[in-house]
Parts: sequence; structure tokens; C-alpha cells
Amino acid sequence: MTVASAFAGMRGVAPVVFRAGCPDCRGRFELAAGALRLAIGATSRTTFYSFTCPECGASVRKPAGERVVELLTGGGVRTLRLHSTL
Repeated sequence: MTVASAFAGMRGVAPVVFRAGCPDCRGRFELAAGALRLAIGATSRTTFYSFTCPECGASVRKPAGERVVELLTGGGVRTLRLHSTL
């Protein structure tokens, strides 16, 4: 079976968007996965996601618990690991 035949009947997939809010301007908006960054640290205190507010331009950094990490990685958000897996 070729890749083309395996995916022949599939329709396009809608892009994943995430709802977010800015603590500075209180704006509420949706962001594509490419607008977010996820940093996974050694502890929950060093694991966070970040983005730039599209309304006021502020750099926003918020903590990311296990469920948020799962949702963001599953949605295609680029991830940076801040600790070694050794």
C-alpha cells in the first residue's frame, strides 16, 4: 500500500486553534499552534507555554500542567525540552 492510497479518501483537516487570553490587555483570542511555544522543564514550576498577544504585543508566559502539555503537544505546538532525560 502506498501513502497516497492510504490517504486517498481523507478530507483536509481543520487547523488546530487554541483559546488564549492576555493578562495585560485582557484580550481574548484564538491562536494557531505556530503562534505558541511550549517549554518543558524538570519540574512543574519550569514548564510553561508562551505567546505574543496579537492585540497589545505583550509577551505572555503561563504555567503548563500535564493536561495543558498534552493538549499543546497533541495540537502541534513546537516544544523545547529544558532538561535532560538521563
